[in-house]
Amino acid sequence: MSTNTLRAKKSLGQHFLHSPSALKKIIDAAKLSVNEVVLEIGPGTGILTRSLLDTGATVVAIEKDVRALEVLSQKFAKEIENKKLKLIIGDVLEQNLSSLSAESSLKEGEYALVANIPYYITGAILEKFLEYSPRPNRMVLLVQKEVAERIVARDKKESILSVSVKVFGVPKVVAIVPRVDFVPPPTVDSAILAIENISAKNLKNVDISRFFAIVKAGFAHKRKYVKRNLENLTGSFILTKEEIEKIWNNNKISEKIRAEDMLIDQWIDIAKGK
Repeated sequence: MSTNTLRAKKSLGQHFLHSPSALKKIIDAAKLSVNEVVLEIGPGTGILTRSLLDTGATVVAIEKDVRALEVLSQKFAKEIENKKLKLIIGDVLEQNLSSLSAESSLKEGEYALVANIPYYITGAILEKFLEYSPRPNRMVLLVQKEVAERIVARDKKESILSVSVKVFGVPKVVAIVPRVDFVPPPTVDSAILAIENISAKNLKNVDISRFFAIVKAGFAHKRKYVKRNLENLTGSFILTKEEIEKIWNNNKISEKIRAEDMLIDQWIDIAKGK
């Protein structure tokens, strides 16, 4: 198989980027330094991989499509030999992060994640690399435009997704990438989403599972007030009405606040039971 015959697989959600200007914006947003480790998910034909390597960074690339192995191995034979590129064939969502860390020098807060990911695994990627260690210190991802806008809450209304990202880092939309910049073109436009200053410091001394159980319960019925939604919380993270009342009083939270209007710090205070 030559480097020019890899056809996008619909079942893998593949849309290969072919825009030099979009690539430059991704690389500029990543702010990579020489010898820094960067994880790329789904390198495909290697167009982004080439740009990442040109920064002097050391790239760890995980590709699920076994057809891409020959393409990437031929195109980057020198970089693989010089240990500037490590290719891993497999599904990133099935990778054990501890094992991946040991194998590829991915240390907590000491690598970047830069990728053009399939739309359908965006949420799963964010969950895996934000909620669990070793976390990158920043991410630059090509995602669906509407998803990026929901994460940064362009309409000033939060969602489970935006809260889940903002509790770990600072998201911003770097640029919009039109569908014509991909082969084959997707049905919607994309956006370059950067998430910076990633860490778990906001959830220090907080059970992460408890935090997300509370957030999900708070968003359970969008038009209901958060306080009412939390009174119906079930499972091992139950808050009593007395505890909820105490939290609301201590933090002067409005009785009529809805989940979309809650601040990150308020969710954290609830999870702490303060």
